[in-house]
Amino acid sequence: MGLTRREFSRLGALGAMAGFVPDLRASAQGSERKVGYCVIGLGRIADHFMRGVKQGSTSQITGLVSGHRDKAERIAAQYGVPTSSIYSYEDMDRMRENKSIDAVYVALPNSMHAEYTIRSAKAGKHVLCEKPMCVSVSEAREMIAACKEANVKLMIAYRLHYEPTTLKAIKMIQDGLLGKIQAIDSANGFNIAPGEWRSTKKLGGGGPLMDVGIYSLNATRYLTGEEPEKFTAVASTIDRDGRFDTTEENTAWTMRFPSGVLASCNTTYGAAMPGYYKVFGSKGWLEVDSFGYQNLRLRANYTPEGKNSSATTLDETNPEPDPKQFERQADHFTQCILQNKTPKTPGEEGLRDMQHIQSIYRAAGISFD
Repeated sequence: MGLTRREFSRLGALGAMAGFVPDLRASAQGSERKVGYCVIGLGRIADHFMRGVKQGSTSQITGLVSGHRDKAERIAAQYGVPTSSIYSYEDMDRMRENKSIDAVYVALPNSMHAEYTIRSAKAGKHVLCEKPMCVSVSEAREMIAACKEANVKLMIAYRLHYEPTTLKAIKMIQDGLLGKIQAIDSANGFNIAPGEWRSTKKLGGGGPLMDVGIYSLNATRYLTGEEPEKFTAVASTIDRDGRFDTTEENTAWTMRFPSGVLASCNTTYGAAMPGYYKVFGSKGWLEVDSFGYQNLRLRANYTPEGKNSSATTLDETNPEPDPKQFERQADHFTQCILQNKTPKTPGEEGLRDMQHIQSIYRAAGISFD
């Protein structure tokens, strides 16, 4: 599933891819410094992350890795990165000697996550890797092992784990406001354009399940606090227009959790399918619209005290604009680095999703790993 540097360079010709925290290494005089991140891959998601870091106060962009030097130099000028801290994919291992780089942010196509996470760990840098973590269970385990061997931290970029609307929904469930949870319904998808790397097996590792379906999968896990134990799944390809020559177009699956909660999920690359999840409990329901970068809306209706009590309704939207989610995510990883703590979404979180994706694909009769 690996991709050569030359092949990735060809991809670039198609267009763009999609208060201070105290430094524990500061001097005795009490000086403070920001944790430095080197961004590997300068596509769409990297732009959100870099703007989030710049907007925050705990971190800074101190290095860039790209196959396009001119693009990297333009971005370096925007973020105050010296040209000496711009690397190509071939020579990025030199960042080992760059003391201004504490961590990397891996923002490459899915099939490249494992290679560049492992190389970064060997260079002594902590790793924040985009999701999906990689394209196989075996790669996920290799990434975790490499980071442990190098004594660096590995965090998977599940930004919604740090987002206030998501955290409120989880707390409402944990506090029992909905009663006993019975079922979850979720969907996420879009009509993908021709030529996108994400719809190829070689780069994306699979179809929409790997890309946007993982949001529904992960949501069912953080909403229940459980791991699914039984799966059913089907997949289909309706449009024979060349976009899905190596991957499926649609996937639908169900999961049963140990508590008995049933989850039903859909994902697609063939239609507009605004992301959401809806949780049904014995005392009411809640719904969060969007897995996006901003404007997450939480609606709920529940009767905590029983049938004779008046229902409580809720309808609110998080007004924080993009890139606040990326700022929160970077701040969390920075704090983990400085305080030597395990991230809330470590490599093991990504591994579990990869294991469940494997189970879904197998249930649908699709080869994985």
